[in-house]
Amino acid sequence: MPTVLHAKALLLDMDGTLVNSDAVVERCWRRWAVRQGLEPAEVLRVVHGRQGHATMAALLPDRPMAVNFAENATMLAEETADTDGVVPVDGAPAFLAALARHPHALVTSASEELARTRMAATALPLPPVLVTAERVSASKPDPEGFLKGAAELGFAPEDCVVFEDAEVGIAAAKAAGMRVVGVGPRAAAHAPTVHVASLAAIRVEAAPEGGLVVTAG
Repeated sequence: MPTVLHAKALLLDMDGTLVNSDAVVERCWRRWAVRQGLEPAEVLRVVHGRQGHATMAALLPDRPMAVNFAENATMLAEETADTDGVVPVDGAPAFLAALARHPHALVTSASEELARTRMAATALPLPPVLVTAERVSASKPDPEGFLKGAAELGFAPEDCVVFEDAEVGIAAAKAAGMRVVGVGPRAAAHAPTVHVASLAAIRVEAAPEGGLVVTAG
């Protein structure tokens, strides 16, 4: 039985939700793990959805944050330069096309340059509002990014539905008081409001009384 959600605006994560960038993320973070003497598989369990410096702080808690910020800048440059294997998530082009005339924002832990690069590499249109790493003071699971996206679109948190794939992103959406559609295999274990295998299972339509009707499944 499909789940129907009513909303006035949608807030969209990027990596893992709209864009499959796993190949790049794994290449870059495996190299970083080896340099730090860490097990790559353990690093990859932590990295998804967070800003890079937050991942580093979680894995190397005794290291000065100044070092993490410096290495994060290097990591962002590596990831931005590498688009090999970056592809749209199944259903993403049609999903974003359906949102073209409706309020929606991108809320991502990526930098603006990285977000623009990956969206361009997949030929996906950029939402009208971008909340990127530079625009928040705290990484997901902090709700700041989603709250900022809702405010810039002019809607209350309870009127927004978030689309996310990662544990920290789902936690951030819940902390913001928003409903969340979990997209893909990573999301299933983290109790989103509703879970779908991909965006191909989502239909978005204008509601007769205003707002949006999101049908999942």
